[in-house]
Amino acid sequence: MVRRKAAIKGQFVHPINFADLGLSPVLFEIGPFALRWYSISYIVGIIFGWWYFTKLTKQPGAPCSSKHVDDYVTWLTLGVILGGRIGYVMFYDFGTFAADPLKVLRLWEGGMSFHGGFLGVMVATAWFCRANGITLVRFLDFLAVSFPPALGFVRLANFVNGELWGKPTDGSWGIIFPAADALPRHPSQLYEAVLEGPVLWAILLTLFWKTDARYRPGLLAGVFGLGYGSFRFIVEFYREPDSQLVAFAEATGLHMGQWLSLPLIIAGLWLILSSGSRRAKAGL
Repeated sequence: MVRRKAAIKGQFVHPINFADLGLSPVLFEIGPFALRWYSISYIVGIIFGWWYFTKLTKQPGAPCSSKHVDDYVTWLTLGVILGGRIGYVMFYDFGTFAADPLKVLRLWEGGMSFHGGFLGVMVATAWFCRANGITLVRFLDFLAVSFPPALGFVRLANFVNGELWGKPTDGSWGIIFPAADALPRHPSQLYEAVLEGPVLWAILLTLFWKTDARYRPGLLAGVFGLGYGSFRFIVEFYREPDSQLVAFAEATGLHMGQWLSLPLIIAGLWLILSSGSRRAKAGL
């Protein structure tokens, strides 16, 4: 096992070995059925977001009722699952998908893309709002405040799975992921879990509860897009690119996740800067 100097007292310490943490991606198995933490993270995230969205609709300025939120959850779930899976095979595994199109249906093999899920949710949300006469951008503001915890849950599940590890590090917090090699690596899953979950949520909660942001259509949704996109872009510098996209990262200078985050950052900035004019038009 690799030995390296501790940052404190000049002593030598062993890096943490992921295998020693005793984490398993499976909570329990019954015959051929296995309940995985990754699946649980999506379920818990959606249920929590549903509950908090309902809570927000009871506040002044809500664009919809709690009944609308109850109806919307089915649309949201389909958008996340279908968009996330299709996005993964298109953005991260297109070569395999082209050779075997039915791969997109094999959800049990794993592989979900945030950016694909985001697009799926946007399509489902636009469709839902149009069908129910709800102002899309104001609905997105309340949606944005409700679901950052779900992102944190999924990133924690990535860590439990021992996947999406970071680049090698000399830091005392490095972790050896046996599925990668014997080098201590950045636990980039945990970086993303903290930034995309509690940090982003704290920013949005402060804006929602302590300011008049909810009355500036697009501001909260814009902060979500800018915040998530920026956090993801930064953390990708400490994360190894997917093995099948190493050549892409070397050729373009950025990871696929960074390229996909740039539109989110740009859209977020636009929504923030234009929120004042939307407020005036809406008479809020």
